[in-house]
Amino acid sequence: MEKEFLHIITENQGIIHKVCSIYCDSEEDRRDLFQEILVQLWKSFPSFRSESKFSTWMYRVALNTAITSFKKEKRQPDKTGVAYENLHLVEELYDSGTDDQIKMLNQAVSQLTGIEKSIILLFLEDKKYEEIAEITGITQNYVRVKMNRIKKKLKMLMNTEV
Repeated sequence: MEKEFLHIITENQGIIHKVCSIYCDSEEDRRDLFQEILVQLWKSFPSFRSESKFSTWMYRVALNTAITSFKKEKRQPDKTGVAYENLHLVEELYDSGTDDQIKMLNQAVSQLTGIEKSIILLFLEDKKYEEIAEITGITQNYVRVKMNRIKKKLKMLMNTEV
């Protein structure tokens, strides 16, 4: 079981890195969260029933762990935005944007709540609303409502940062 777990984690570790980049500003916090997520995945691994893709289950565990950690430690994102070194995630998603646009988007995303960050991360990875609902544990209709609100919120945040 341990070999199987390590193999699957190695293949899907990008998911954990993306979640950590969205939720943490510093490298140290990202490493800590990465470890917390790995521990939760290991504890939960025996209960994985293959009813969904492993990556879907992994996202759910990683996001729930990040949100719980975020609330528990009351880590508030820096209101001036995420450190510039974290822009690689948004840059990967928006290659065509200018540096200023990417920085503005990253700053706006850093001001979202935990669940909003989860939803936008999954949306930016081209997940369908159905998949986002499955991963986050909310209804598909609520995902649609939240996405509309998030888009409006991001537009407002980006317009005020100009």
